[in-house]
Amino acid sequence: MKADVLLGLQWGDEGKGKIVDVLTPDYDVVARFQGGPNAGHTLEFDNQKYVLHTVPSGIFQGDKMNIIGNGVVIDPNILKSEITKLEGSGREIRSKLLVSRKAHIIVPTHRLLDAAYEIAKGASKIGSTLKGIGPTYTDKVSRNGLRVGDLFENFEEKYATIKNKHIQILKQHNYDYEAQLAEYEASWMEGVELIRSLQIVDSEYYINNAIQDEKRVLCEGAQGTMLDIDFGSYPFVTSSNTISAGACTGLGIAPSRIGEVYGIFKAYCTRVGSGPFPTELDDEVGDELRKKGNEFGSTTGRARRTGWIDLVALKYSVIINGVTQLIMMKSDVLDEFDTIKVGVSYVVNGKESKQLPFTFTDDVVPVFEELPGWKTDMTNVKSPAEFPEAFNKYVKFLEDYLEVPIKIVSVGPDRAQTIVLN
Repeated sequence: MKADVLLGLQWGDEGKGKIVDVLTPDYDVVARFQGGPNAGHTLEFDNQKYVLHTVPSGIFQGDKMNIIGNGVVIDPNILKSEITKLEGSGREIRSKLLVSRKAHIIVPTHRLLDAAYEIAKGASKIGSTLKGIGPTYTDKVSRNGLRVGDLFENFEEKYATIKNKHIQILKQHNYDYEAQLAEYEASWMEGVELIRSLQIVDSEYYINNAIQDEKRVLCEGAQGTMLDIDFGSYPFVTSSNTISAGACTGLGIAPSRIGEVYGIFKAYCTRVGSGPFPTELDDEVGDELRKKGNEFGSTTGRARRTGWIDLVALKYSVIINGVTQLIMMKSDVLDEFDTIKVGVSYVVNGKESKQLPFTFTDDVVPVFEELPGWKTDMTNVKSPAEFPEAFNKYVKFLEDYLEVPIKIVSVGPDRAQTIVLN
């Protein structure tokens, strides 16, 4: 048995939470492998809407085990709030939620550092969610981090050390931290107590034993490939490896144990915050995509930038991840367009190319092909046989370009609005 990976292929917000929820009945274990509460996975079913920031998206499906892996960074306060809300809705959470002993902890001063650094960058800021993600990963790689296992061993001493180190940096930035720190710290300590009450495990052993015992494991990614720290649109990226290889380091799974790689993408493109976006539409069409797609961040509430699908970037993501199956989300958002444009190449410094440039500049101009719209409300479609012919041609065009089959199409936010193709 091998572990399957599910991840985003664009700049995040592709709809991973919904598809994890849809696929979970076929799995025994769902494990988050990177990112932190800057990610928001939205799920809708039974006329209810849920937004998960740290808890894996398989938590609603029966008795499946859900793991927060070692590659995730956890804010105890946010995790406490999330679990409290889920339990308040009548959900049983704790018996099927495991937390890796090696996952790193976001401390209150990480959030303050995030804000201080963003202010210092001025016009060159990256659009951080200010959740403390970057500073936490910085401490992790500089070997100064606080891990879940540390909550049980000399915690007060370890916390004081990292806190005092951060305060010195905040003073150097002339950042007024005292009132915010006092406010964050009180609720954060309550979150620490909640984590101590959860099932803490050596997740690398748990997952590998599960695979050995022929249990099916689904690895859940956060953000998207174009935000990967190594292969994304650097420096406008997140602080972790969002690609399929991140499942190996974020969970302790050998590459030889990775099976299917599900790549999720929207039928168009969106991006939150600063950074390059070649196919962006800063016009009425972009506004229409934003309105119809309800493109506002589930974590920040910020309006997302919108544009036509970018197949150059998408093909790059397919290659980097070794995608075996594609899943297209929000197809219904394009239902009313007469014509749909598809970005098939870039003109870079006067030359046409189908490769991503080292850096994106204003000189990168997308080349589009136009396809006819299907002008059909697809939100009530129940099977592939009901798809309009123009939509089938759109799917075929994407498959031919990307050289990977599209296996699932989403035509609405509810889990029932999910069509499996033959």
